[in-house]
Order: sequence, then C-alpha cells, then structure tokens
Amino acid sequence: MFHNEMFSQMKRSGFNAGISKNKLTKIMVEILLQLPKGSTKLKDRVIANMGLAGQMSTTRDINDAWNRAKKIATKEHPKRFILDDRNVIHWNDSSVKVLDKNISALNFKKLNELAQSESCNVNELISILIRERKKVK
Repeated sequence: MFHNEMFSQMKRSGFNAGISKNKLTKIMVEILLQLPKGSTKLKDRVIANMGLAGQMSTTRDINDAWNRAKKIATKEHPKRFILDDRNVIHWNDSSVKVLDKNISALNFKKLNELAQSESCNVNELISILIRERKKVK
C-alpha cells in the first residue's frame, strides 16, 4: 500500500498523474452520478472515490475540475442536482430553495423612489410591506 509521504515525495520530484482538467471533470461527474441520494459533503466524497487520480492531482486542478463538474452535473441532470446562488451543489429534493434575487430594472427604480418618498431605505420599506401583507392575511 502507498503512503501519503510517498505521494508527496513523488509530487516534489516532478511526477504527477498527467490527467487533464477535462478528464478530471468527467471522472467527477461520473462519481457524482453514482453517489447515493442524500449524501453529504459531495466534494469530499467525490475526491475520495477518485483514487490515484485524485491523490496525484494538484489542488488547483481539482478545484477547477470540481467547479466545472458542478455546472455540468446541474445542467445535464437537473432532476438530481441543483446549484444555489453561492455556487454550492445540492441534491434536488426540494429541501433547498433557491431564492429569486432577480428584480427588473423598472421595479428596482420604483422601489428606490418609493423608499425615498417615505424617507427610509429599501430594506426598511420591504420590512414594512411584508408586515402589512401579513396583517391583511
């Protein structure tokens, strides 16, 4: 069995696995698809299952490949995975709600004008509107 010291010595001496980022990305996506639904710490599990390819690759290559793998997995398998606003991959089991942060330019302008006319900031105005809406219900 190999030890971590041996891998680090091999890396320092210039030996590496010689695997491209695209190949690492494909490996990561394949492993992601094989993980049981509901698994936590997806990145750690994927890297642990990569074997020698994961141990011999540089951290920079692994991080780049992981970012690509997340995007590919969510695009190709939207029923299984979802990517939130902070670019974190989750299982698409409706436990994670992706917040809608899009507001049209016109509505944003109207909101700021209303906040100015009420002499408060937008955050306070939204809080007031939510409170009033809850009273009506």
